[in-house]
Amino acid sequence: MYITWLGQSCFKLQDKIGSDGVTLIMDPFDAEIGLKAPHYEADIVTVSHGHHDHNNTDAIRGNPFIINTAGEYEIKGVFVEGVESAHDEKDGSERGENIIYRIEIEDISITHLGDLGHVLGAKQLEKLEGTDILLIPVGGKYAINAARAVEVISQIEPRIVIPMHYKVPGLKIDIDGVEKFIKELGIKPRNEEKLKISKKDLPQEDMELVVLSM
Repeated sequence: MYITWLGQSCFKLQDKIGSDGVTLIMDPFDAEIGLKAPHYEADIVTVSHGHHDHNNTDAIRGNPFIINTAGEYEIKGVFVEGVESAHDEKDGSERGENIIYRIEIEDISITHLGDLGHVLGAKQLEKLEGTDILLIPVGGKYAINAARAVEVISQIEPRIVIPMHYKVPGLKIDIDGVEKFIKELGIKPRNEEKLKISKKDLPQEDMELVVLSM
């Protein structure tokens, strides 16, 4: 499986490269945020919430199956479960709802937290148990900050952590860079252009931090 970060909270997941593979795009953004919008073809698109830096489904080519609500879905052998959460620490009263997505692809469980704004409750954790790879916002202000992200990681206990939703060159949104999170987590990151991973490659003992380039 291949994981590519396209900026902000947008990722491309592929079970294999080529026309016979399945492609899933998560939280596509529009160009207003200062980054190049992700004009890729996809079979599935997930949207965590309705803000323009997460819901630009019109940019995605093809005829994708769009998921923007909680529930269970299975498309082309990919299992997706949307889990209700909030965009803030006041049960969504400030910024609204947020959908966490757990994706099962190539026998690997990937959780994308969207713009999560709080630590997780027992029911949410039950749905996310067994997460192998965690895609987590770390830039603060509009979602959890570095310290809260470390708390959530300790709740989920994934094998691999990939940060997202942090300041990068060109981004017009005022959030923290990834350095504060790396220091807070205390794990030396592995830098990759894209992550190629199979079930057998997952770390068995120590958790890994992987920082993807755009």
